[in-house]
Amino acid sequence: MKKLLMGLALAAAMAAQAECKVGTIDMLKLVRNHSSYDSNKTLLSETQKDYQKKIDRMKEEIDSIQEEGKKLSEKLRNPMLAEAAKKKTEKEMADVQTKYINAQQRFRSEAMRSEQELADLESRLLKATTEDLQAKIKTFAEKNGYDLVLNVTACPFASDKLDVTLEVLKEMGVEGDQVKEFGDEGK
Repeated sequence: MKKLLMGLALAAAMAAQAECKVGTIDMLKLVRNHSSYDSNKTLLSETQKDYQKKIDRMKEEIDSIQEEGKKLSEKLRNPMLAEAAKKKTEKEMADVQTKYINAQQRFRSEAMRSEQELADLESRLLKATTEDLQAKIKTFAEKNGYDLVLNVTACPFASDKLDVTLEVLKEMGVEGDQVKEFGDEGK
């Protein structure tokens, strides 16, 4: 928050000078139109599907163990069961309960690990995209004589006249009808 306030104060001070050239960009639009956006989205989706398949297999294992426990429980309720068979079935039931608890613990652990790995992957991909965009914005700003380029979402107000997003996109090779807006996911 301090950085944002300092940035806004600096922007206001610099904008007060007539020779200061300020622009704003829509970072979300730049990310959405970055060359790696679709491949990153696909990678995240495929990774999530792979994790989900593993989780589903573990869930099937848990369901199978639970079914095994139900059968043993029904067997124990049989009044015709001999004492030796009953003791054997009780031991089997205890083993199944232990197996069930262990499977549930592995399931929860794997689910949490998968979520964390997916979040880490998404973070790394976004960081790489953001760093690339920052370099492109810097190159654009230096080439076009901008003293300050702010993310429009960090400003309480910025005139549309300051928006250079489309110009940066053009430098990235994205022009006119190629520009993807949010909500254009299926296009």
